[in-house]
Amino acid sequence: MTEQLSADQIAFYKENGYLVLENQIPDEWIAKIRAEITRFEAEAASMTESNDRLDLEDTHTPENPRLRRIKLPHTTSDVVKELMYSDHILAPARDLAGPDLRLHTTKLNMKSAGYGAAVEWHQDYAFYPHTNDDILAIGVIIDDMAEENGPLMVYPGSHKGPVYDHHVDGVFAGAMLPEENGLNPADAVKLTGPAGSVSIHHGRIVHGSALNTSDRARRILFYEMMAADAFPIMGSMTRWDGIEDYDTRMLCGTSTINPRLKDIPVRIPQPQPNVAISIYEIQKGMKKRAFDVAM
Repeated sequence: MTEQLSADQIAFYKENGYLVLENQIPDEWIAKIRAEITRFEAEAASMTESNDRLDLEDTHTPENPRLRRIKLPHTTSDVVKELMYSDHILAPARDLAGPDLRLHTTKLNMKSAGYGAAVEWHQDYAFYPHTNDDILAIGVIIDDMAEENGPLMVYPGSHKGPVYDHHVDGVFAGAMLPEENGLNPADAVKLTGPAGSVSIHHGRIVHGSALNTSDRARRILFYEMMAADAFPIMGSMTRWDGIEDYDTRMLCGTSTINPRLKDIPVRIPQPQPNVAISIYEIQKGMKKRAFDVAM
């Protein structure tokens, strides 16, 4: 028995590696998240450089503040944390990855009108390989998401293929170029939908997003999680401070100390570049980019 998703939706996800559920999050939740964003933006206006909570655009100045990511917002926002534990988020996740779920991370990506930063093509699993790939990210669409404002894009079915090389000159760069790895750019699908929708993507699917060139903000809150029996492989970028700490990240169900092993391709994201731990900074190691850079 499933909690929320139909058999057709589950089959679509298994085949394609993604799903969009329109109007999944009630309007009152979206309003509360927007209010929280306003609070963080006010804080960013007084900053001159990124810190462990707020990631600033390269073009940020105190006079013209530009915030590109709120890091781990569930640790600094009761609203984000409460939504994370709600059935709006966990019911579809349980239908796709099982009843026992553990949090990997959260992030709120900001793409302000006219310049919001692109995220180069990558696979989440390249950053944090685990013993199995029942790993997914649920994205809460906070603003109406259309083709012109830098929506998440995916290559359907790529979650069933290889883990591509995300290195440049032997150093992990956190990105790959689809056309150099046999993927046809024409096959990429844009995940659009009205505010309150959610996108779900598999941890191994190739995905990325272009600059926001529209006159509207594009903000999306990601909850990344995995089955409780998926354990990080040594060299993964998953934080590991012992099983006791790891169990504090349980979202629902029962924890385990018995990893489930699956025969899937693995690459280790090592060695790491000597930069801040941020996908935006790591991807600067790319010699060639798929998307334009914010100005």
